[in-house]
Amino acid sequence: MSDFDNPSSQNALQLSQNYPVPLSPPLPLISKNMELARAMSASSKSSLFSLSRNDVVYEDQWLTVVNKPQGIYCEGVLESVPKFLFNSAESVARVEGKAPELHLANRLDRDTSGVMIITKSHKVAAKLVKAFTDHKVSKTYIARCVGVAPKWERITVKSGHGRSKFGAWRVYAASNVGRGLPGGSVVRDMETSFEVVSINGQGSFKEPSEFRPDYDNVVVVEEKSVIDGNAKKDEILVRARPRSGRTHQIRLHCQYLGISIRGDVKYEGVYEWNGTTYEGHELHAESLSLEHPITGLPVLFRAPLPSWAIQALQP
Repeated sequence: MSDFDNPSSQNALQLSQNYPVPLSPPLPLISKNMELARAMSASSKSSLFSLSRNDVVYEDQWLTVVNKPQGIYCEGVLESVPKFLFNSAESVARVEGKAPELHLANRLDRDTSGVMIITKSHKVAAKLVKAFTDHKVSKTYIARCVGVAPKWERITVKSGHGRSKFGAWRVYAASNVGRGLPGGSVVRDMETSFEVVSINGQGSFKEPSEFRPDYDNVVVVEEKSVIDGNAKKDEILVRARPRSGRTHQIRLHCQYLGISIRGDVKYEGVYEWNGTTYEGHELHAESLSLEHPITGLPVLFRAPLPSWAIQALQP
């Protein structure tokens, strides 16, 4: 292990150079081999993936909106779209002649399932990229977490987010936003609102449109969180609405709150729970709400809940 791979050496370098010090812990050692095995499995499954009508949430002449399965890379889904579009039995907006200019309007982590928009022209892609950049797209996610049942029903977390040249994505203090990190990157702002949907199967499911962020209960992150590792663990189903779109944002904020996502070995999530081992983290991109890039009309794209979320709603 080189000094740059050693978390204590990284922190020592950051302190000596007056760089911000991350508030979330480094990646657990166990995550390296598990992530490699998951990546190899996903590569194999992605190369064989074939998009079907059951995977499509919405389609018109400008967009194909899909429900990406867990354990499939975004690129695997994108590569399967042309065959789907040219198959008249599958596509309701079959493409004639010239191949469409396909682009991923948004990306999801390998093990995150849910709503993903694929555009069919450069013009539409550019409009959607701008909409995402300008925070004009409202997103909701569902996550199944394991940790101490929170005392809050709704909460908003504001922090910094960054990755030095030598490390992984980490949570930083909100006051460090704008400061430089080793390697030339900077700490950026990160804000996520959460609501508890159920605890150990007890709760009621509400529509994503009913979610209203609680700006009276705001945690502005300035120090490391204190988590009681010996406390009783519960299963918590939460809905998250990220305002910013940072890499691994919801996963990092769940870790900070002490309710890491089940199966998320990168961010201290359990990979074995009640006798079951998990092949990926349980995070689902539930909905995207935006103005249609061509018609200008408001649209809501929503993916069906995965089986693990439905199970979490049952006592």
